[in-house]
Amino acid sequence: MRRNHIFIVLMITVLVLSACAGVAEKSEIMQESVVEEMSPEPMAETEGDTSVASDSMDDESMDEMSDTGPDAMNQDGGDDLAETPSAMEEPVVHDVSMLPNWFSMSLVDVNTGQEFKVGDFKGKVVLVETIAMWCSTCLRQQKEVLALHDVLGDSDHLVSLTLDIDPNEIAQDLETYTQNYGFYWIYAVAPVEVSRQISELYGDNFLNPPSAPMFIIDSDGEVHPLRFGVKDANELLESLKPFLDEVK
Repeated sequence: MRRNHIFIVLMITVLVLSACAGVAEKSEIMQESVVEEMSPEPMAETEGDTSVASDSMDDESMDEMSDTGPDAMNQDGGDDLAETPSAMEEPVVHDVSMLPNWFSMSLVDVNTGQEFKVGDFKGKVVLVETIAMWCSTCLRQQKEVLALHDVLGDSDHLVSLTLDIDPNEIAQDLETYTQNYGFYWIYAVAPVEVSRQISELYGDNFLNPPSAPMFIIDSDGEVHPLRFGVKDANELLESLKPFLDEVK
């Protein structure tokens, strides 16, 4: 009976030892697999070539940057920048191509029937008034222009031009109008295109006769609007004098 107990104890011991040995073996296998998974893979041989290519690219990039650096910019663009001030210093030349389009549009002097253009008076000073025959303010202003001519006398440097901008008024009536009041300078009925451009360039009030709109065209063709409202002969003379002095 005692032998049986001993045998049973021995068998149990053997089984326990065998089980422990199996667990230890499995543990070692698992540890080895984990270590293998965590170990870095060997680097590809091409990485060394890549680093070399990168170094060569850096050298090439540096060469390109040196070609396009500040010195290269000065070489490429320096001439253009140097020419800019001299180009800006060139004097402005006035020619017919720079004048407003309406300067080249045909007008007809109602008293002579002669065609003309405002551009024909380049080199002279032109006093321009826009009117309508029904406008009493315009009549007052024209009488001041008449007084101005009496003060100046005959002047080869001044041209007075009155434009009727009312589209309902005609040249024949305007001729009678000028003769009745003794206005002897140039009068013309403005074509619609001329009136439109005057309005666009200088403002809508220049098509509003009761505002007594007037402007001076100097000898270079530049337009100088005068204040609105009736201007007496002395004021007109003071406004004209600087421009007349330039052409005398």
